[in-house]
Amino acid sequence: PVSIASLASGGRFDMLMPSGAPDSAEIILMLFFLTAALSAVTSFLSLCAGGTCVVNPTDLFCSVPGRLSLLSSTSKYKVTIAEVKRRLSPPECLNASLLGGILRRAKSKNGGRCLREKLDRLGLNLPAGRRKAANVTLLTSLVEGEALHLARDFGYTCETEFPSKAVGEHLARQHSEPKETSARKKMVLATKQICKEFQDLLSQDRSPLGSSRPTPILDLDIQRHLTHFSLITHGFGTPAVCAALSTFQTVLSEMLNYLDKNSSGKTSGAGDQQINNSSEKTQLRKTAEPQSKDGKTEKTE
Repeated sequence: PVSIASLASGGRFDMLMPSGAPDSAEIILMLFFLTAALSAVTSFLSLCAGGTCVVNPTDLFCSVPGRLSLLSSTSKYKVTIAEVKRRLSPPECLNASLLGGILRRAKSKNGGRCLREKLDRLGLNLPAGRRKAANVTLLTSLVEGEALHLARDFGYTCETEFPSKAVGEHLARQHSEPKETSARKKMVLATKQICKEFQDLLSQDRSPLGSSRPTPILDLDIQRHLTHFSLITHGFGTPAVCAALSTFQTVLSEMLNYLDKNSSGKTSGAGDQQINNSSEKTQLRKTAEPQSKDGKTEKTE
């Protein structure tokens, strides 16, 4: 290999530019060759160090077209080296065939061999004949970017389209008797509290996803189980459960609103009935007073 120092000492750069003071175009050309030479030297040194390139887990591995997009709006999702490493590690331990299918390389010529060679250069081991460790689901075919996209769309659809008010009122009407209303409201409030505690727990999940690896804030005993769920679902699981819990909270709130409205309506109705009864009694009392006076007068006469 020819070093930059030998090129400079031997005057080899004279071949790249004319004699005399260089202009801006010549300076740019020289910088281009220097950058290319430095990049080649860096790659050569990294290969000599251990046969693999020094990589950053957040670096881009490839871009993959989405599986769930319509033809008119096909999206491409970036796959990082860290995501590929997660697919090769437990709990999935995908083999070359499944990983190639996720990365859309299964049908390409020599796709498996080329994928294995690229992984070897990055220091990721994918042995031939490896068996997967987890059951394959539809979520297995999604990269993390598309799984998150699906979870966001699911949450938006639940928030805007789920009939929370109709469902909540329907459930509340099943137990709207006056003697049941108070106990039912206590049950709904207790359920909302438990549901909120569950939501707060999931909001603290710090499972690695995409190019991020956040610092855990939960106890490792519970975080590792949440991470397992996230890895199996490629990031779809926790946001989807959070969306369902949020919808459930809305249904419970609608139940409370109906029970409050129903109980207040019955209370006001009972109050009106009492007022009517008291007014009728007063009227009867006023009518009875003249009659009693007339009776006394007759006796006196």
